[in-house]
Amino acid sequence: MPCRGGYPDDAPGGHQRLYGFGDEPVIMGTPERQVTNRDVTEQLAFMARLLGIAGEDQYRIAAYERAARQIDHLSFPVAGLDEEELTRIPGIGERIARQIREIAATGTFGELIDLQSAIPGSVVELLGVSGVGPKTLHVLYKKLGIRTLDDLEQAVKGHRLRVLSGFGAKKEETIKRGIEQFRKRSNRMTRPQADAVLAGVAAILPDGRYTIAGSYRRGSSTVGRLAIVVAGDRNAVAETLSTGGAVTRENDAVSVSLGGAGVDVRFAEPGRCGTALLSATGSAGFLERLGQVAAEQGYRITPDGLVERASGQLQEFATEEEVFSFLGMETVPPELREDRGEIELALRHALPDLVDLSDVRGDLHAHTTWSDGRQSLEDVAEAGERRGYEYIVITDHSSKVRAEALAKQQAEIERINRRHDCRLLSGSEVDIRSDGTLGYENRVLADLDLVIASVHSGFSQDRDVLTRRILTAMENKHVDIIGHPTGRLLGQRPAYAVDLERVIAHAATTGTALEINASPHRLDLEDIYIWHAKKEGVKLAAGTDAHRNGEFANMRYGILMARRGWCTPDDILNTLSLSALLEWTS
Repeated sequence: MPCRGGYPDDAPGGHQRLYGFGDEPVIMGTPERQVTNRDVTEQLAFMARLLGIAGEDQYRIAAYERAARQIDHLSFPVAGLDEEELTRIPGIGERIARQIREIAATGTFGELIDLQSAIPGSVVELLGVSGVGPKTLHVLYKKLGIRTLDDLEQAVKGHRLRVLSGFGAKKEETIKRGIEQFRKRSNRMTRPQADAVLAGVAAILPDGRYTIAGSYRRGSSTVGRLAIVVAGDRNAVAETLSTGGAVTRENDAVSVSLGGAGVDVRFAEPGRCGTALLSATGSAGFLERLGQVAAEQGYRITPDGLVERASGQLQEFATEEEVFSFLGMETVPPELREDRGEIELALRHALPDLVDLSDVRGDLHAHTTWSDGRQSLEDVAEAGERRGYEYIVITDHSSKVRAEALAKQQAEIERINRRHDCRLLSGSEVDIRSDGTLGYENRVLADLDLVIASVHSGFSQDRDVLTRRILTAMENKHVDIIGHPTGRLLGQRPAYAVDLERVIAHAATTGTALEINASPHRLDLEDIYIWHAKKEGVKLAAGTDAHRNGEFANMRYGILMARRGWCTPDDILNTLSLSALLEWTS
């Protein structure tokens, strides 16, 4: 039987691979859905990068870059156009027009496949290292024979880069820092990646003889190693696990490598699961502070139970709730076990009533085929009804939907609302431009039900300039929410330089909400800033940033982050009823 903890849902929730905005796979097969402009843009942009690595003519590279930019800004789909119609689009020649038709039919095109097969995948992956663009990578690949991250790291350590034309000590240092960032990102899993590993555990232990612990259970945005606690015959379980990967045994624990990730397995007798699960779940700081509470009452915490210091007698507990109760405490939810004052509140039975997924009444951030989404307005309404939502806000990008097209979208939203219980609201994700202006004029923003303002460009601006861009956007009375406030993409792009303390303080002054972007590839804001925002009285808005139907389920990740930030239902904007939300935005 599994050990059970003091959290209503220990299961990982779903193990399918989920892609969010900015984390799109290159499509290499026949598409099962309508090819969008984003698909075409990505294929052409990828071709440009590969041509750069191969050292091809700059004019040819520029042609693909220009075509990708042009299509990315179009408000109508190109997949249904014939070659003649495509060539009428500025920047699209006959050759690229033929390739676009091929992408529409198969999801890719032959020349891209041929070029991709000629360049090692390990070389292409080096584009993820900050400071390494296609031109730089061409030189490194051709001149120094660099094919892997290890090759690049050794070349940097040996100061071999600075002898190349156009390189120097400064460039070498930039790449060195980029390698360090890349390795840090590579050593941690996103939650969907962790879910996939846990699906492997579930396949090996299908009878559910385990409970998930560690940072995953605490709701962390990324996970290093996974941890589970098993109640049962350790030899039998270890043997079963060995069918899935290499197993290393050590006393009451084993480690197994599954899907390239490490899983630490702790065993416990059924009657001793309480402290075993506590020990495997809590952060180091939390466990140290809990140990102090136990010591003040004459006990020492071990994975097997509480040992009375005077007599050495072992007090056993089957559940975590029993341990907390024995120590005179309220049960601390796993997400709060970070040593941020939760133990003191638990001793006073004064912990916050954390928000739950069931409190959410709608989604505030969704994209459709009107911009770069892969779902129609009808699809969104149907998804909302399946989830029991009162509303979903349509927030297509201002950069991809011209102002005059919004009226047409609003008319279609009104027609769809007549047929569905889940009401679609007219909104937009408006660009905060590099000069601080917004993607739409105020007269356009005034007609929307809800406005999210987000930074999508100018990431390299210095901290003060970028921060002032966001502060200026918050001063616009039509802006309701600041979207994904740090711009990070987990494992791909670090947060841009922004002073979040200033942003939070200004949000409190202007009454602007800050988004908790629930895409598992963003999870932006991080929990510590959610916590600070809550303390300042700032509203938080959980939005999935859904670009396709299945991504509405990502709300669970956003709520995990909200719980880690100590949020109650009153702190989260989309726990409001439809009428209360519209009153808040008015």
